[in-house]
Amino acid sequence: MQSEKLERPVYFPEWALALRKATLPEQQRESYRRIIVRYLGYCKLTQTRASIASARRFVESAQRREDPSADNLALWKAALNWFFATARHYQNQWIRDVPSLARADLGKSPWERRMIECLRSQHYQWRTEQTYRGWAWRFARFLGKRPIEDATEQDVEAFLSRLAIEYRVSVSTQKQALNALVFLLRDACGKHLGDFSGFEPSRRTARVPAVLSREECLRLFNALEGTTRLMAELMYGSGLRLLELLRLRIKDLDLDRRQLIVRAGKGGKDRLTLLPESLVERLRNHREAVRKQFEEDRRGGLPGVWLPEGLERKYPKAGQSWEWHWLFPSRQLMNDPRSGLQRRHHILDATVQHAIRQAARAARLDKRVTPHTLRHSFATHLLERGTDIRAVQDLLGHADVSTTQIYLHVMRKPGLGVKSPLDG
Repeated sequence: MQSEKLERPVYFPEWALALRKATLPEQQRESYRRIIVRYLGYCKLTQTRASIASARRFVESAQRREDPSADNLALWKAALNWFFATARHYQNQWIRDVPSLARADLGKSPWERRMIECLRSQHYQWRTEQTYRGWAWRFARFLGKRPIEDATEQDVEAFLSRLAIEYRVSVSTQKQALNALVFLLRDACGKHLGDFSGFEPSRRTARVPAVLSREECLRLFNALEGTTRLMAELMYGSGLRLLELLRLRIKDLDLDRRQLIVRAGKGGKDRLTLLPESLVERLRNHREAVRKQFEEDRRGGLPGVWLPEGLERKYPKAGQSWEWHWLFPSRQLMNDPRSGLQRRHHILDATVQHAIRQAARAARLDKRVTPHTLRHSFATHLLERGTDIRAVQDLLGHADVSTTQIYLHVMRKPGLGVKSPLDG
């Protein structure tokens, strides 16, 4: 019993936000953050869930490698004790009140509360809100004791330049920080921003995506089996992102019209994409197998599946209906971190990622293969077959065709069929 308690996994995705709110000295808070990030990285590397037992193994492993001083060892233990104690407190709070994440977190300072109000009134996604608030707090720490309301264009320039020069962040990360600060100062604080374009830009590096050939895709699929193979083939055949695949509901699958509806994809947008003819019968059989599991859950009196906050408030029983059930549900029940209820969730992303990595090794592929590689391969193979780039853009859900054009660089015969002089 004691062993089971120690191995019990802890789900605490909001730990960074909780740590920012904790009444700890700034230096101690930063030390805790580094240790927790390192511990969660250890969990990801060893493919274990966060638990007291895995935390003990992490400390023992670090002791063997580094032989830390007594002070450092005490700091590690204090940071991990804070992590698990706070996780318990948050979960108990969710069980008592079950508020939505948004209603439970309204900020801890006047400027953050104004920022949250602006973000939600303009219907920004929850993850975007978390990201923008994270950058706002980094900017606040950069300013030191000066209030955010007094920040100038020169402060924004200095902060963005520091990201590029000292932290060497990517172009997209610097752009994300810029968007967050503009929203903070202009929308939340009502400041009129002048010119601050003199910051040092991050170095832009053109990345060519890894793409599998059709023969390599077939080898990869042959190294998979069952539902995992079906998921991989659907990702490749429909050009889905991993989370788009995992969040599919029964109602999003239209077998008669050979269409797949992607709900709230990147940027919060819906889109239609094609459904491979070769998968129709297997998807129909898979759906019937899922229906049996769904009916067992209903007979067992389990709570319905998770629904978006607004929908769950409007239709409290919708999560118990067949059309809202996950297309790829997990075999094990999981604890909802908001309510503590044990319910059916979709298959975890880490499960699919691990299966794809293992299959790539078994297929002896000489490339780094991830689930997203299948989406890259989908786009490249369509272009190689002469599909119009605008059609590919719509199927992928790209806002700008320039994003789709990157696949022109990895086509088997880019350009006008130019041949190498060695082949001449």
